[in-house]
Amino acid sequence: MLPLPGLFLSAALAAAPAAPTPAVEAPVPPPNPDYEAGVAALKQKDATAAAVAFSRCAPAVQACAWELGWARWLTRDWRGVVEAWAPLPEDWPDRKASLAIAHGQLTARQLAEELKRTAPATFVSTAPPGASVRLRATGDLMIGTAFPAGYLPPDAGASTFAGVTAALSDADFTFGNLEGPLCDEEVESTKCNPEGKAGSCYAFRTPTSYAPLYKAAGFDVMSTANNHAADFGDVCRDQTAAALDAQGILHTGRPGTVATFTRNGLRIAVIGFHTNPSCHDLNDTAGAVALVSGLAAQNDVVIVSFHGGAEGSKAQHVLEGHESFYGEDRGDLRSFTRAVIGAGADLVLGHGPHVLRGMEVVDGRLVVYSMGNFATYGRFNLTGPQAVGMIVEVTLAADGRFAGGRILGTAQVGEGIPTLDPVNEGADLVRMLSAQDFPTTGVTVAQDGTLGAPRPPG
Repeated sequence: MLPLPGLFLSAALAAAPAAPTPAVEAPVPPPNPDYEAGVAALKQKDATAAAVAFSRCAPAVQACAWELGWARWLTRDWRGVVEAWAPLPEDWPDRKASLAIAHGQLTARQLAEELKRTAPATFVSTAPPGASVRLRATGDLMIGTAFPAGYLPPDAGASTFAGVTAALSDADFTFGNLEGPLCDEEVESTKCNPEGKAGSCYAFRTPTSYAPLYKAAGFDVMSTANNHAADFGDVCRDQTAAALDAQGILHTGRPGTVATFTRNGLRIAVIGFHTNPSCHDLNDTAGAVALVSGLAAQNDVVIVSFHGGAEGSKAQHVLEGHESFYGEDRGDLRSFTRAVIGAGADLVLGHGPHVLRGMEVVDGRLVVYSMGNFATYGRFNLTGPQAVGMIVEVTLAADGRFAGGRILGTAQVGEGIPTLDPVNEGADLVRMLSAQDFPTTGVTVAQDGTLGAPRPPG
């Protein structure tokens, strides 16, 4: 988890949603008893007492207002955060980026409230009898970056999907995780220290001219909820949305964004989550449940995408409890999936670990915990288990229940060009990992890669 920009919040990190790294420390105020009381409360991880103390000296003391916002951040009181920070000067250190995140989370909360307000007394599907939908989905997509220089493919990406386009297009719709922004602005990344050790930080910026390649390959819906979405700030997030919109590719992930469409008479909603409040927040279970339940009241099928879990070759297993990566909370994925399925999700698609993980069936709903690397050019480790990918096919019945599926194994050649894997190593890995991690609920993977319900015990 990244350090919070407040002056004295390091002691409260264990309870905090992740926040941007501060560029400049906020000014320290003259001695003030309420300010000191608030600081003391934060050191004790008592956000409520801290908020009470800072409220007594804000807004007269601007530093109190700043720290009041962080105290409210810890309890996810996003409206309170906005109210504390909005009056501060625009040049207050780190105000702009942090306030944008708080506004985003407030937007997501308002969306959940609006969905609840407009929900019918009971959902009545208008889909024809026996309707179903067949989708295909992939893991991480980053097909070249202009930052740093030297990581764009020689043909401007034209041949990237040549070997997999037929497979991607063979579905009612196709989903992928866009790992990084589509952007042409050469803005600075606040994510990486320019004087940092080479290889210690990764930021991606793919030219917007690559957006048509995703459409031509067959992608219809993308998640932008991941740890690279904000690599170059809101300017590039805005350009990403515009580039996808121009191609007719629906997207979800930024707070308040949901992809909704109709296939085969079924109303479908896709919503993306990540373990950071710059996106729909995976670690805010109550917020996730509110959003998903609201969508379930108005759609036949709700698909949840998440970017979570530890990363790398040692992260193939889904752990019990919270996972972490370099000190960042990457979510309690088992609890999250059960919470959103209980709220009405019909399929959960995971990505983020850069390796394949197992699958399970919970209450008749399929959970895919990680689809691994799919098309990741130049900057990704593509050795060992990180070189094994897949296209997951899933058929959902009209009521959202898992009705079958298939794993089409993939690999990447050269610097990261996806191709179908004739030996389907991905199916073998998922079969093994599902059996190990989910002995009673793990999906059945046949020799040809087709998916079925868990085998009955005994």
